[in-house]
This record gives sequence, C-alpha cells and structure tokens, in this order.
Amino acid sequence: MASEDVLRSASALASYNVLLQGLFRVLTFFLNAFTLRFVSKDLIGVVNVRLMLLYTTLVFLSREAFRRACLSAGGTEQVWRQNINLLWLTFPLGCAWGLVLVWVWVSVLTSPDPHVVPGYLPAVGLFCWAALQELLAEPFWVLAHAHLLIQFKVVAESLAMVAKCLVTMVLVISFPEFGLYIFGIAQCVYSGFLLLAYIFYFLWFLGSEEAEKKSFPLQTLSELLPGRVHGKPMIYWKQAKLTWSFFKQSFLKQILTEGERYVMTFLNVLNFADQGVYDIVNNLGSMVARFLFHPIEESFYVFFAKILNREQDIRKQKHAKVALAAEVLKYLLKLVLVIGLIITVFGYSFSHLALHIYGGESLTTGTGPSLLRCYSGYVLLLAVNGVTECFTFAAMSKEEVDQYNFVMLGLSASFLLLSYWLTGLFGGIGFILANCCNMALRILHSLIYIRRYFLPTDHFPLEGFRLHPAFLISLVISSALTVLSERTFCCDGGWQLRLVHAGVGGICFLAVVATVFTKETQLVAFIKSQLLPQYSRKKN
Repeated sequence: MASEDVLRSASALASYNVLLQGLFRVLTFFLNAFTLRFVSKDLIGVVNVRLMLLYTTLVFLSREAFRRACLSAGGTEQVWRQNINLLWLTFPLGCAWGLVLVWVWVSVLTSPDPHVVPGYLPAVGLFCWAALQELLAEPFWVLAHAHLLIQFKVVAESLAMVAKCLVTMVLVISFPEFGLYIFGIAQCVYSGFLLLAYIFYFLWFLGSEEAEKKSFPLQTLSELLPGRVHGKPMIYWKQAKLTWSFFKQSFLKQILTEGERYVMTFLNVLNFADQGVYDIVNNLGSMVARFLFHPIEESFYVFFAKILNREQDIRKQKHAKVALAAEVLKYLLKLVLVIGLIITVFGYSFSHLALHIYGGESLTTGTGPSLLRCYSGYVLLLAVNGVTECFTFAAMSKEEVDQYNFVMLGLSASFLLLSYWLTGLFGGIGFILANCCNMALRILHSLIYIRRYFLPTDHFPLEGFRLHPAFLISLVISSALTVLSERTFCCDGGWQLRLVHAGVGGICFLAVVATVFTKETQLVAFIKSQLLPQYSRKKN
C-alpha cells in the first residue's frame, strides 16, 4: 500500500474512531447522569473505580503488548497465521491475570458495606468474565484494525455500547435493589455482543470479494484459530520478542494510566462516595479529550508504524516517507495543541455550570467544580502526550523500547509517590496535579526523542507548537471575559443569568474558532484533506 493510501486510510480510521468515541462518550455521559438519579454515589464509586479498574487492568495487561507488536506486522499468510497463534496467548494470559486479580480484589482489598453496596463478590466475578470474553475477540480486532476495516469496527462497538446502556437502564429502573449485579451483567452483555459481532462479521467477510480487494491474508474462519504453520514455527519469534518488550512496558504504562485509581483502591485515601465524585468529574473532563485525542492517537500509530521502519536508521529510509511522517506529525501536534488550549480556557469558566447541568447540587456543593477546573488544564497535557507518544512508540526500535521501560519505571514510582503525597495535601485535586507532573515528564522525553530522531534530516515537525499570535491573543481575551462572566452571572443566580453566561462563552468560542480558520490556514487544510470523512472519500 502506498504511503498516501496508508495516510488516507489512517485518517479515515481516525475520523470514524472520533465518531465512535463520540457516541461512546455521549452514551456514557447520559448513562451516568441517569444512574445518578437512582443509585448512590458510593455505588458509583465502587463500579467506576474499583470494578472498572479490575476490568481495565486485566484487559490491558493481557492484550496491549500483543496489539502494539502485531499491528506493525504484515506480509504473507504464513506470517499472519504465526501472529494469530501469538494473539491467542492473550486469553490464557488473561485467565492467569484474572485468578491473581480476583484474589486481590476479594481477599486483599476491603469490601464495601453490603447494606450500602450489595453484590460485591459476584460483581467481581462478572467483571472478570466480561474481560475474558473481550480477550477472545483479540485476533479478530487486530486483523480488522491492521487491514483498516473501519465501518465494521464502528458499527460493532457502537451496537455493543448501546446494548450495555439499554441493559443498565432497564435493570436500574426495574430492579434497583440488585446493586452491583446490574453493572456486572451489563458489562458481560457489552463484551459478549462484541465477540459475537466479530465472529459473524468474519464468517461473512472471509472469502468475499471485499476480502480479495483488500488482499486479506486469510480465507476461512478456521485459519483464525490457533494451529500449525506449514514449514514454519508456530509463532513469529520476531514479533514475540517485540511483544515481550512491550509487555514489560505495558505494566508500567497501566500504572501511569490508572495510577490515581490504584492509589484510591489500595491506599484508601478517599471514601467510596468521594471516589464516585472524582470519577464522575474525571469522565466529564476527559469526555472531549477521549472523544478526539484517543482515536487520533490510535489510528495514526498504525500510520506511523506502517510508514516507518522501526529497525532501520532514518537516513536509510525513503525520503518521501520520512517527509510525509514529519509533515503529518507537525500538523497533528498543532491540531491537538489548539484543541487542548481551547478546552483549557473554556473548561475553567464553565466547570460549575457543566456539573450543575450534569448532576445537580450533589456535584456542585463540594470539590467538584475545583476538580473539573484543574482537569481542564490537564487535558492540554493529555492531548500533546497522546500524539508525541503515538509517534515515539511507532518509531522506537526494540532496543529503545527496552530502554524506555526503565524510564517508565521511574515515572511510575514518582507518580505513585506524588499521588499519595499531593492527595494528602489537596484531596482529589492532588491526583490531577500528580497526573500533570507525570504527563509533563512523559512529553519532555518524547520531544527529546522526536528531535533526535529527525536531527539527521531537514524536517522539523516540532514547529507544530508554533501558533499564530492572533489565536493566542483571542484565547487570552476569551479567558478574561468568561471568568468575569462566571463571577457575575453564574453559580448563585437563576437559569436566566446562567444562560447569559453561556451566551458570553458561545460568542467567545465562535471568535476563537474564527481566528483559527482565518490564521491557521494550513492546519485547516490538513483537517479538511485528512481528518474529515467526506474529504477523504473525495480524494479516493
């Protein structure tokens, strides 16, 4: 596949992933707002912190390393058969992790009061089983993602999320006394639906005309099961070694990603109700970030991994591919920086109003608004780190990945210590401050790597951090006006004054967006040509 075709496919994948993540976040947004009216904050804290931490830890540690290693694979049918055998190891690995984690969650951690939060022990088992179901779909997911089967991935994950939301809402209304059973059953519905969707899709897809057009390396569903490869080892050992390198890194990355939840879960620095408020604020604050930034990071990792050779010096690679990678990285950095700054400026002044609309007085009377204000600043760092690490992990050689594991170890240890110390001083805000420090260090490391990587060339992708002065001025003015508007009209007044505050914010937002369109013209052209689905289709 030509470099431009890979870029178009990755851009289309990013666009559809943005739509998918948008649907996920909107559904989760309304689901949380809905359940807040029927269940306690303690139960929300147990589900969204304790049980979802079990789920994400089991899934992440079992599959992340395999995904990163095998997504850069390609070539013959035999190579893919070997990598499919490798991918099937995620399930037994998940079973092993499941036994360890369930024992920890049941025997080591303090169980919640059964009168306040009923059904804890069965819920732990249900969430573990849901994670194992999702791991069974891993070979299908990697094949679909590597061959850019975009529409199917969007439809399958969207329908699975809709099914989960419907089950949760029906059970919450009909059987609120079921407590944690509700959320465990809903999670099993999500992962089971997703697995069945992949199976039925590949039953139809394999051997079809569309599979032939995409030069799909497999022909029958049986080839997606583990088996012997004629004249070859069962596992492609080059990918296995890379997987091991990523596995050591994934353990540390999981601590960095979910560090605050580990601190809350194992050190009991916040009670379950406060954990629930923190998680609600975290989900609300990260909704736009995950809606936009995570799909871009996920999709363009595939692009960079395919266009660059991680085992070859940049001076020996094709100049056209290196130039394209540098240009794409430059505009991705500029894009996420612009979006992150806008979120930071407007998030600060509209945190109280957003929480009031979302959860009423129960979220605005405590530390909720302060948490969300701090989180709006963290989003900026989250945005930049997503793109810089996306490129860094795609370009690193195996040896560099191994070396980075030591960096991750130091970052993990410092983050946990900072979280514990700052939480003792500032409560939930301490988690966000620790995340900011950690994210800044990760960005610094990635920037040093990117600068050194492109140093032998005449490309300077870090120029993406240079923004037009008019845009920066518009942000400063908007920040001052919206802060003044919040203090004058919002919080203590009625809905009429809150609407005035919203109107001031809307006018400032339109002015900032207009500045972007008139001054950052090259960025706008990049978005139109590469990130919007309708423009991508025109180019095809």
